[in-house]
Formats: sequence, C-alpha cells, structure tokens
Amino acid sequence: MHAKQRQLLALINTDPNIGSYSLRTIADKIGVPDKPQIVKYHLQQLEKAGMIQMNLEQGVIKPVKKGFVKSTVNTVFSLPVVGSANCGPATIFAEQNIQQYLKVSSSMLPYNKKELYALVAQGDSMQLAQTNGGTIDNGDFVLVDSSYKTPRDGEIVVAVIDGMATIKRYFKDEENSRIVLKAESNTKYLPIFIHKDDDFHISGKVVGVIKS
Repeated sequence: MHAKQRQLLALINTDPNIGSYSLRTIADKIGVPDKPQIVKYHLQQLEKAGMIQMNLEQGVIKPVKKGFVKSTVNTVFSLPVVGSANCGPATIFAEQNIQQYLKVSSSMLPYNKKELYALVAQGDSMQLAQTNGGTIDNGDFVLVDSSYKTPRDGEIVVAVIDGMATIKRYFKDEENSRIVLKAESNTKYLPIFIHKDDDFHISGKVVGVIKS
C-alpha cells in the first residue's frame, strides 16, 4: 500500500468528520498541500481495494470493517485480505496487515466467519490440492480459519516459518519428532521439515478457496 494511502486510512479511521472536509483540506492534513487530485486518486485506490466506502458528492468517506455488508440482493461479508502466501517458497506475511477487503456472498463462506481471513496464493505447489471451492492456483483467494491452531494429519494449513508464510499439507512425524509440510503439484517440490526448536507456528487451517 502506498504511504499516502496509509496516511489517508489512518486519518479516516480516527476522524469521523473527514467526509465533511474538502479534498484540499485533506491534502493539507496528509502533507501534500494544494494537491487535491493526489488525495482523490489515493482515495479511489483505497475504494477499489475495498478499504473504504466513499461518495464525495454526499460527503461520505468511511472505513470498511470486517463483517456483514448491507445489500439489496443478498447477504455480503467483508473479508480482510492480509497479504500473500506462497505455494512454493515462503513469503513475508503478517496477519494484522490488511491490504484490502474482499466482498463475498455469505453463502460462499464457512460458518465460522468471525475468525476468517483471506490470503492471495502465489505459486503452483498446491495446484492439485482439493479444498472447498476447488484447487489452489496462483492468484486465488485462500480462506483461512485463524482459530484453528492444532491441525490434524493431512489438513491444509498456513504455516509461518521465520516470519514467512506458506500453504502446505500438514503431517506430524512422531518417529523423528518433526512436522512435515508437503506440496501437491505437477511440479516436484521437496517437503519442508520443521523441528521443535524452529521459529514456526500455524496461522490457521485452509477452509476454502475463491477462484481468481
């Protein structure tokens, strides 16, 4: 996310009156005086990412929060997307780093919506893994239940190793006192072996996928 978008988002989250301000006033507040078009552009980018709701003609600028969104057609849930996780080598991941919100029909989500977040899958190492919604391909939105920290053998998890996230199938190797994370792909990937002293935790269990 662009630095100015982060500034705008912080301002929107803390100032309930921001919708009443002119773009020029907002520009002054984020350190770009006399550049209202820069403010407008970054607000539009935040709106596209689902981070805010905006109607400048009606003076509405407000943050989007996780939860149900009013809709005249069906019940829509606003789901945070917190970054990317590789289906291959692990990439930087932070569960608290919300990059956008994905608006999804409630009927497409598992029951435990309160603990759900989404990741964008990168890579092909789980392209053969079947989950609710289909296989996990590059660019898909992977739905993760963050309340699930103790997976069973064979479940697909988001594992964070040294601060880096990867999506793999989980197995516990009791004989060798280690955890094994395996890919499921047409491409050959070596398993990842995790020992008790490694910097490792389970961020949640994969409970579904929304195809990109």
